Amino acid sequence: MVRELLIKFLKFYRVEFLLCIVAILTLLLLVPLVTYFYFSKDLFNEDFIMNKHSTGLVLVDRNNKPLFEFYSAKHKEFSPLTQIPDTMKNAIIIAEDKDFYSHPGFSIRAILAAFIANIKNKGMYYGGSTITQQLVKNTLLTSDKNFMRKYQEVILANEIERRFSKEKILEMYLNSVYFGEGAFGIEAAAKTYFNKKSKDLTLPESALIASLPKAPSALSPLSGNRMEVLKRKNFILEEMYESKYITQIEKIKAEKELLSFHSNSFHSRYKAPHFALMVKEQLIKKYGEETIARSGFVVRTTINSDWQTLAETIVQEQVESLQENNVSNGAAVIIDPKTGEIKTLVGSVDWHNEKFGKVNIPTMPRQPGSSFKPIVYAKAFEQHIITPATILKDTPTTFEGGYKPKDYDKKYRGLVIARRALANSLNIPSVEIMSKLGVPSTLEMAKRLGITTLKKPSDYGLSLVLGTGEITLLQLTNAYAVFANYGVKNNITSILEIKDKYNRRIYTHRPAQKEVLSPEYAFLITSILSDSNARSEVFGNTLTVDRPAAVKTGTTEDYRDSWTIGYTPQVVVGTWVGNNDNSPMDKVAGSLGAAPIWKKIITNIEQYSEIVQFEPPENIVKSSICKTFLHAKSATPSSIVVSEYFVKGTEPQRPCYAPRQKAPVKHAVDVQSTHM
Repeated sequence: MVRELLIKFLKFYRVEFLLCIVAILTLLLLVPLVTYFYFSKDLFNEDFIMNKHSTGLVLVDRNNKPLFEFYSAKHKEFSPLTQIPDTMKNAIIIAEDKDFYSHPGFSIRAILAAFIANIKNKGMYYGGSTITQQLVKNTLLTSDKNFMRKYQEVILANEIERRFSKEKILEMYLNSVYFGEGAFGIEAAAKTYFNKKSKDLTLPESALIASLPKAPSALSPLSGNRMEVLKRKNFILEEMYESKYITQIEKIKAEKELLSFHSNSFHSRYKAPHFALMVKEQLIKKYGEETIARSGFVVRTTINSDWQTLAETIVQEQVESLQENNVSNGAAVIIDPKTGEIKTLVGSVDWHNEKFGKVNIPTMPRQPGSSFKPIVYAKAFEQHIITPATILKDTPTTFEGGYKPKDYDKKYRGLVIARRALANSLNIPSVEIMSKLGVPSTLEMAKRLGITTLKKPSDYGLSLVLGTGEITLLQLTNAYAVFANYGVKNNITSILEIKDKYNRRIYTHRPAQKEVLSPEYAFLITSILSDSNARSEVFGNTLTVDRPAAVKTGTTEDYRDSWTIGYTPQVVVGTWVGNNDNSPMDKVAGSLGAAPIWKKIITNIEQYSEIVQFEPPENIVKSSICKTFLHAKSATPSSIVVSEYFVKGTEPQRPCYAPRQKAPVKHAVDVQSTHM
């Protein structure tokens, strides 16, 4: 039956089938010829083979000024095979290619095994490459994963084996393979990990270095998984013993020997090291570390170098001024709300600080305190639970579960409207809103605004509105950018363009905007946070600058974190001060710790720019409300009515006229009954 079907198929499709076979055979014949002639000039020069793709990674700022450099090969040192210890040579052969001395450059058995594994895993993972094939892949070909590239790899590997001895191939491989941490070649690896010459490497050190090419970043003992690389080191030692390269006594001794690693010699060449490392990790995730190290990428980033220098100076000065208050660190982020581009990122006050300097604070989850409140209010506006004029209680209150929050100053103001509550960061009214809104709705809004660190609703209670969940400064600053951009969210962006060593553009950033909040509700948050009169009750003019700016502070329990995040229509600035070890500061609130950084940055970067107002969207209307609950000291017989913003359709049905006696309280309650 099968035979008959096959005969019918061949008769019906014989012409097409034959043409297909001819095309495949022609391709298989032409590829070796084309590949050979294209690369033949490269195959004569061993130095060219080893260094063709060792061109490093350069980061520049948005104006193409040098920012940072990785994987520089300027000081690469060649090590002859005769000066490399046998333990190192044998370890790399065991780790990468046991049959190195017996195959013609490729292993049919290994290729078939890798092919079957790829089919089972439904992916293009390959594997099965000999040392010679790896030399070809790393130095002559691209890292693209397709069968044609693999075919070329086999052809060139065979040609290299024909032209060079096994010892020369091993020498070229050991001097060009990537060992992680920017180390190309065995000499750089020995220096990077053990601060010694390759000729002085011991057996366990050799086995560890031989472990690295499999996954240079993940297995790095300096910045990767040290336990995993030590396990792989012991596996290689076991294999060396099984292959009779070492004795059992040597194996046991090498397994037990404690290795002393050289401290990471990474240092800043230019500016913004925390930002530069963040960009590097993004590139590694997208392209793979060896690809970006060998492809000569020039990456134009989003950073404004002048703003970066300014922000670094301001953060350093503020932290130094607060040292007596047990403040050791600070951070700052500047984002363009229209694009999501990171214009500045100060990861810590001092990169060279041995205790915490390398930690990139803007990417580390911390409790944001009251700087989280606008997210809760935005959701409450959206669900029509409140309007800016809704009356809330700032009185001693026990909420569900016996929770009894208090305001920052331990005072009670009685009845207050929502504008006054948020502008002055009153806790009790905010918890009242949270109790009506619920944790799941709050988390939904946070996620919509780009916050990913808050997980299950069951992990949080009503105190979430006071910032007890952990959020990164970078994500919260971009969430505020949604308010500044009238509800339109941009993904956080650090890369504008990537070119390879031939100046070919291989990536251009395409903004992906999405409206995640109606512009009306975003504007209500902006209106309140930019209301310097409303917040003066608690903050005075501490947060006031010479232009419209919306701003919110945050202080966590026991003064462990001090936050200030604010924006103009053009920029969003997020700032933080505190201690990496989460130890308390000496009564340094958001308005005293982070706010001066925010204020100086905003003032300096905006001083020459046009003053732009926050314009209300089309669906926003003004209506009269009673002023009694706006500010405890502001209600006077001659000034009893003010205007408030509302989303159209939620404004009070009866305007609050100025009566002669006590009617203002009654009318204010009318507003509440209409919109609660």
